[in-house]
Amino acid sequence: MKIDVKIITDGAVLPKRATELSAGADLYACLDKDIVIKPRERVLIPTGIAIAVPEGYGGFVFPRSGTASKYGISLSNCVGVIDSDYRGEVKIPVINHGTEDYVIHDKDRVAQLVIMPVDLCEFNECDDLGTTDRNDGGFGSTGK
Repeated sequence: MKIDVKIITDGAVLPKRATELSAGADLYACLDKDIVIKPRERVLIPTGIAIAVPEGYGGFVFPRSGTASKYGISLSNCVGVIDSDYRGEVKIPVINHGTEDYVIHDKDRVAQLVIMPVDLCEFNECDDLGTTDRNDGGFGSTGK
C-alpha cells in the first residue's frame, strides 16, 4: 500500500521505517528552533506533513519506546488517531514524564505512525447484550 504524503513546510521529512520490517514509520519534528520540554509539560510538535490515510484505515501515532523508557518522553494522548478524512498537518502532542528538561531538535524522531485497518461499523441500540462467563466483571476481575 502506498500512502500519499504532502510536505507542507519546507524541510519536513517523510515518515520512514528504521528497519525493513518495522511496524511503525518514524515521524520527525519540523522546527524553526529547538523546543525545550520541562518536566510535566506538554507541547505540540509540528511535523510539517499531511497524509492521506485510505478509507477503511486509520493512522495510529504511538510513542517511541526508546525515548519513553530512557527519558520519560511520551504522547500526552497515549495514542493519536489520524482519521481517513483528515488532511491537516500531523502534529504530535508530547509530554515529559521525566525529571529533567528534554530538548527536541529539528528532524528529531518524535513518534511512530502505524497504518491499520478499522471497521467502520454501525452502532445499534439494544435492550440485551447476551451473557458471557465474565459478564460485567470489570477491572481486575480476572485476577493477576
